[in-house]
Amino acid sequence: MMKRRTFMASAAAAMIARPRLAPAAGAKITKPIPKTGERIGVIGMGSSITFNVGDDAQARASRTEVLRAFFDAGGGMIDSSPMYGSSEEVIGHGLGQLKPGNKLFSATKVWTSSRDEGREQFDDSRRLWGLGKLDLYQIHNLVGWRGHMETLQEMKAAGLIRYIGITTSHGRRHGDLENILKSQPLDFVQLSYNAGNRDAENRLLPAAADNGLAVIANRPFQRAWLLDKVSSSPLPSWASEIGCKGWPQLLLKFAVSHPAITCAIPATSQVTHMVENMKAGEGTLPDAGLRKRIAAVVDDI
Repeated sequence: MMKRRTFMASAAAAMIARPRLAPAAGAKITKPIPKTGERIGVIGMGSSITFNVGDDAQARASRTEVLRAFFDAGGGMIDSSPMYGSSEEVIGHGLGQLKPGNKLFSATKVWTSSRDEGREQFDDSRRLWGLGKLDLYQIHNLVGWRGHMETLQEMKAAGLIRYIGITTSHGRRHGDLENILKSQPLDFVQLSYNAGNRDAENRLLPAAADNGLAVIANRPFQRAWLLDKVSSSPLPSWASEIGCKGWPQLLLKFAVSHPAITCAIPATSQVTHMVENMKAGEGTLPDAGLRKRIAAVVDDI
């Protein structure tokens, strides 16, 4: 079987050699989860801050429309956490209204150092989402990861979750995370990656690829910082080669075009932004040469 690192090198070489084709309008881009081959859309949805609206009926209705736009555009993965305030509850409210069925790929997290409290959080998440089982359950920011790994393996064996993951953000604890990726029976890793923060390329993405892990890129806009940085600069004319009409699409396509990245999870509270984000998951992705041009432009702004 081909080593994942060898596969990445071959994929990158193919991207360089392959001519860029005209984007196929509306053609959804998917990538496989390495451990199973199940394919998911490259643009998912985050919920940190944006879905933490509590009991506000108008805000909840607005977020339900964001979810509707997401599913209408072929979206699947929705990521949340108990850390995100009322986000899980608001997501569950919207899912109850929309009933997306098998369109949904549910992803949330355990966020406590206690194994017992972790089990309680899991039960709370299922109740809040209105689901009997979760697709992906992740250890948030490595908190209590040793104990939770045992619990999550038990849950997976019992059929309560389908995939096990671990997360980090802000570029923290990359050394610890790399060791965990190499030693633990994980299916997914979630980390920060975008055109302005490419630190994960050095060791984490190769480690994920070598160990057959799907990778979720969080903070694809570095919150709003990256969009703010590029907003005053014109979109390069060559962005149209891959069907991009705005910076958000170009930045998202950069993130998910890395051979080791499976999907990205931008967060938004606006339907118009959701529609724009989802366009990044259509057509074609930048090849290796175009990726270098995107990175260089962002660095120079």
